[in-house]
Order: sequence, then structure tokens, then C-alpha cells
Amino acid sequence: MKRFILAATVSLMALSTAQAAVTEADVANDQTITSQVVTNGMGRNLQRFSPLEAINKDTVGSLVPAWAFSMGGEKQRGQETQPLVYDGIMYVTGSYSRLYAIDVKTGKEIWQYDARLPEGILPCCDVINRGAAIYGDNIYFGTLDARLVALNLKTGDVVWNKKIADYRAGYSYTAAPLIVNGLIVTGNSGGEFGIVGEVQARNAETGDLVWTRPVIEGHMGTLNGEESTMTGTLNATWPGDMWKTGGGATWLGGSYDADTDTLVFGTGNPAPWNSHLRNAGAPTEGNVGDNLYAASRLGIDPATGEIKWHFQTTPREGWDFDGVNEVVAYTDREGNDRFATADRNGFFYVLNRADGKFVSAVPFVKDISWASGIDENGRPIYNEDNRPGDPSAATDGDKGEMVFAIPSFLGGKNWMPMAYSQRTGNFYVPSNEWGMDIWNEPVTYREGAAYLGSGFTIKPLFEDYIGSLKAIDPDSGEIKWEYKNDAPLWAGVMTTAGGLVFTGTPEGEFIALDDETGEKLWSFQTGSGIVGQPITWEMDGEQYVSVASGWGGAVPLWGGEVANRVNYLNQGGMIWTFKLAK
Repeated sequence: MKRFILAATVSLMALSTAQAAVTEADVANDQTITSQVVTNGMGRNLQRFSPLEAINKDTVGSLVPAWAFSMGGEKQRGQETQPLVYDGIMYVTGSYSRLYAIDVKTGKEIWQYDARLPEGILPCCDVINRGAAIYGDNIYFGTLDARLVALNLKTGDVVWNKKIADYRAGYSYTAAPLIVNGLIVTGNSGGEFGIVGEVQARNAETGDLVWTRPVIEGHMGTLNGEESTMTGTLNATWPGDMWKTGGGATWLGGSYDADTDTLVFGTGNPAPWNSHLRNAGAPTEGNVGDNLYAASRLGIDPATGEIKWHFQTTPREGWDFDGVNEVVAYTDREGNDRFATADRNGFFYVLNRADGKFVSAVPFVKDISWASGIDENGRPIYNEDNRPGDPSAATDGDKGEMVFAIPSFLGGKNWMPMAYSQRTGNFYVPSNEWGMDIWNEPVTYREGAAYLGSGFTIKPLFEDYIGSLKAIDPDSGEIKWEYKNDAPLWAGVMTTAGGLVFTGTPEGEFIALDDETGEKLWSFQTGSGIVGQPITWEMDGEQYVSVASGWGGAVPLWGGEVANRVNYLNQGGMIWTFKLAK
């Protein structure tokens, strides 16, 4: 039920001089092997840092296009992908579950795979795809009908095609898979449909399931085709049968910390959004009513799928503050092994890498209203008067008890990945300054239907900007500098040893900033909004930088007043590749 196209531009010479298959060592050392990019995040720690420095503060002004590639057709929707590069070929996923192989020297198409998506898919936030993974002789990526596909790197032939979940029940898949020790590790999408979040591990060669780990308490995991252990304790933190449709989608994928041999996955909002229904709206004692393990970060054993530890950023979550944001492994300036994560709830967290224990948290967006801070145990100090209330008033067309909450449900930071610089020791966090009117409404679960129980309208906080790229010192929590942008930021970030921070804007600019000052040193207009993830690599002694351009994603669909403010932006679908002019 799939098709692939082999273009006439296949280079026989490239096929005859192919490198050996991608190994676990290649994947593990992706950050330091500068001729390739075979993982999402340019390394499984997701630092998105490159040791390359030919393109630097002094030379970046000479950066010019080397080639551009059009994804073509009528399918010009949000392009949130991160390109991969291996053995002279760039691999790029596109909207509507497409994958392209491109000659990295010329920008010409080699082959294209186009998933035949069924009618009735239910993607919440545009028909995007965030990337693929390379291992062995295959490339792996997910589709909007919740499938995982393995393709041959050179030909695009389907090796295997496996079902992750039932798209008719609201499941989909948009994240890049993660490769660990011959396993393909995936999450799932569909948090607005009352699905149950899960992490799955498959044999890379066959696609057969090795283990599954649901992330909502009460659900049973599996190992080698047999039941393993229950997640959490049944009804410890969920009332009645609500755990059965409890949400917690693992829609952004995960990272891997080799030092502790731990997968780290974030989990999405509990379902429904309406926390009054899940907890009767009352303050809780202990962890009763926390709705584990939604809105959390989980440390998982990659061999068995057992949960090693958890850290919940927003217990009793009621604003759609997903906890999926990437968890980045790094070593602080005093030599401590840490994780960092910038949460949708507006706080930047530092955790201990050995056990996921809380170390610190600071706000990284302005005027947070739902909590006054984070206590010594990492739990939020709630402002209960800023929680959406009793939904019973939302009848006969009226709204429930409405509050204006900051940040909005699209988050202080949404999916767009931050970057860490080994040169400065700082994180570079794409954020947005906005709030929302939000109220609760009655809702009943129905398979395949939206399961929110809330209404909302997003509003900008300031007249002169919404987007804000911030340089954050993780040791002190200090914001070193801020680059403001009129439209919301929705693109990934990359840092380099050359002292540069690369990202893009919805207005179409691909920009390079000084990592110490935030000064804009270079920009290029790509013709459509950038919501993709930049990469860099070297070939034949030259450093290259690539990024996808193509406006879309959640903002035009869910952005309320903000969506109206940026409705002039044009869609597109291009891959731009740059190098220094000679």
C-alpha cells in the first residue's frame, strides 16, 4: 500500500562506492563524526552542537547558497524536519509522510517515497514530520497513520512496514525514531484524542516488537511478546477509569544517555485537558490526583522498557502543558552530569542524570501566572485562582469559569528543539511570550473524537514581539541575552564551535547569531517560514549548513489572535544548503 519513485538521477558511481552500513558506533559518535548526520539532534544527547568551525563569527558573512531542493507538488505544508546526511546523500522527510533522497553535491533527487495515507487520519497540529533515523542499510521514519517504515538507503525500497497504533482511534506519529543498540525506539502522537502514550522498541532488522511501555498508570507493558509489568500503581493518582483514556502522548520522541544507559522520553498532557474532571478541581494531598505519568520526563531501561525514574513537571496539569520537550544530557561547569529541559509550562529545569532527581528550575518566559514558582522538590507552587474551574457553567453556549493564563497552551516553548553549546556552556532556547483565555467545558470520551473539555483563545502579551530566542546559563539560571522576533518562533536551534547559533523565523529568515552576545551576524531570506531544524556537516574539506523552509505547524491552526497576526505568511517546501563563498 506504499509507492516509491526512483528518479533518473541516481548516480551509479555513488552506488558503487557506498560506505559500510551504519553501526551502533556511528550512531553513538554522530556528534563528532563531522562528515555525517545520522541521528535526530546531531547526536543522541540532543545537544545539537557541532565541533565544526570553518563557518565562524569572522567567516559567516560569506555564507551563500550551494543548492536548493523543492519538495514540490500541492503538499506544501509545515516542514518541521531535520535533514540527515550519509554517504553522499541527504535524506529529508516532508509533510504528508514523504521521504526524499537527494544528491548532496548537486541537490538533485535520487528517489522519493510517498506514504499512501488513508482517509480519516487525525493529526492534531498539521501534517508534519520531524525526521528520520539511519541504521544498518536502512532509513526509518514514521507516518501520520501511526506506522513505522524501514526503507533501503540506496533504493528507497520498503524493507518492512509496521503498525504502531490505530489511527482511527486518534493515534498518529510525527517524531524522528531513536536508534539504540539495534533497537528502533518510538513514541506516539494523539494527545488530544484520549489515547494512551506509549514507548515501543523494535528490532531494527525485522521490525518485530521487543518491548512496549505505556506511560499512564494501570496499563501493562510487554517484553518479548509477553506481559511484563504494570506502569505505576492502578488508581494511585487517577480517579475511577479515567486512566484508560489518560493521554500522555510521547509525541516528540526521546533522547539516550549512554553514560547511564537510559532512554529519556517526555510525556504529553493528561486527557481530557479539563483537570476539574480528573480531580474534581480540589487541591490534592501527596501525589493523589497527580495523574502520573502525564506531563512528565521518564527514564527508561532500553533493554527491557522498565521505568527507572520519573520527574513530573506539571502534576495535576490543567493548561495543556505537555511534558514532551527534549531532555538534553550535558556536563555543567563544575563537572556534574546533568539533564536540562525547557518545559512548555515556562520553567527551565535541571535534573541529575543518574536518577532524574530535581536540581533547579527558573522561569524562562515572562509573567508566568499559573504558578508562583517551583519548590525545593521540583513541584510547582500553584496559583489556584489561575486554574480553569468548574465546567458546569459552560452550557447553553456559555463559557465556564475563565482565567487568563500565561503561558498559553502552545507553551513557553513548544516542540522546537533548543541547543547546547560546549563552547559557552549555555543553552539557546526558542520561546514565545503569549497567554490565553481558557475555560473548562463538559466532555465525554468517544474513540477517535477530540477529548479536550476546554475552550481557549491565545493572545500575544506584547505589541512588539512574540518570539524570543534566549541564551540561558543552566548553572545560574541567568538569561544572558534575548533575540526578539515579531512572529512566534517555531524552528529548531543549532550551535557550533565557530561561535554561532543558527535558527529560522516564520518570516522566512535563516539567521546566524553570535553565541556570546546574540548579535545577528548573517541572514538569508528563504521565501517561506522556517519551522525546520538546521544541521551542519563537512564534505571535501568544506563545511555546509542546511535547513528546511516551509511555514506551518500548530500556530496557524491553533494560534487564535496570534494566528490572525501571522496569516500573511506563505507556505512552501524547500531544502536550502549553504557553504562559504570561495
